[in-house]
Amino acid sequence: MPEDSQIQVRAAWLYYMEGLTQAEIADRLKMTRLRVNRLLVEARSSGLVNITINSRLESCVRLEQQLVEAFGLREAIVVPAPDDGEQAYAQIGKAAGEFVSRIVEEKPSGIFGVGWGGTLRETIRHVRAGQYRGLAVSSMMGGLTYGIEINTFEIASRFAQLWQAECHYLAAPIYAGTPQSRDTIMAQDVFEAAFARIRATDVAILSAGDLSARSLMVRYGLPRDVGTEELAAHGAVGDMLGQFIDREGREIDHPINRRAIALPLEELRRIPTVILASGGRNKAAVIAAALRAGLASVLITDEDAAAAALALHKG
Repeated sequence: MPEDSQIQVRAAWLYYMEGLTQAEIADRLKMTRLRVNRLLVEARSSGLVNITINSRLESCVRLEQQLVEAFGLREAIVVPAPDDGEQAYAQIGKAAGEFVSRIVEEKPSGIFGVGWGGTLRETIRHVRAGQYRGLAVSSMMGGLTYGIEINTFEIASRFAQLWQAECHYLAAPIYAGTPQSRDTIMAQDVFEAAFARIRATDVAILSAGDLSARSLMVRYGLPRDVGTEELAAHGAVGDMLGQFIDREGREIDHPINRRAIALPLEELRRIPTVILASGGRNKAAVIAAALRAGLASVLITDEDAAAAALALHKG
């Protein structure tokens, strides 16, 4: 082996295997630190040194990059998929809580919009408390008519309590009885003011629902006169803010969408930061659809859902 190659191998061994700094290697091999740096760079580029990250997180980081590139996201956070798929929402909620805390701490003012669901309930458990008098929390959709901790009213209230912020409810059901009654409700002054505030949202965190029996919208929110088979027949793969979309992220042509008392989906694109916190392989289709349509700029999900959403997008 030529002398230069021997020196390169020795420098690489000391750096990667024994953990010496470049300055320590330079001192031991009687050369400049600049030469050590060049030897290490050449060792990587020539293939003499190959680095493998032995961690489940490595696959998550790769998926994050692929999601950002595929859907034009500002950011993607992918957490390892739990062995029990039912616990995905807890893992995603933990990551979402950290992300939301960081955003609010950096800019503790403006309007923070929220949806509903189990993932947002878990998110709240991991949000850091603070005192942000310049912040207002606003629900972006109507809610259930009875108390339950996944409800939009409870979600908005708990975020506001954590931050000692103002709290604004959209005091209406998720769905009106008919499209006409929805229009009547929306025309009232109090709702015009509420939606003006919602449209001014700076940051929003929402979840998405599929059409399976695991969906909270299917279990608790859908009116009794609307079934999932009917929605699927119209092309629906799931909902955001109670509005059902097809695989391309377009609202399906069904009266249910004209009954929803929520910010219209097309207006989500005007909000500077929309965080979609949702996961589980069963939600891959609705996640991919929402991202295709540009309904979110940040995705927080698990690796199974991320991989499946990317496969659907490429397919």
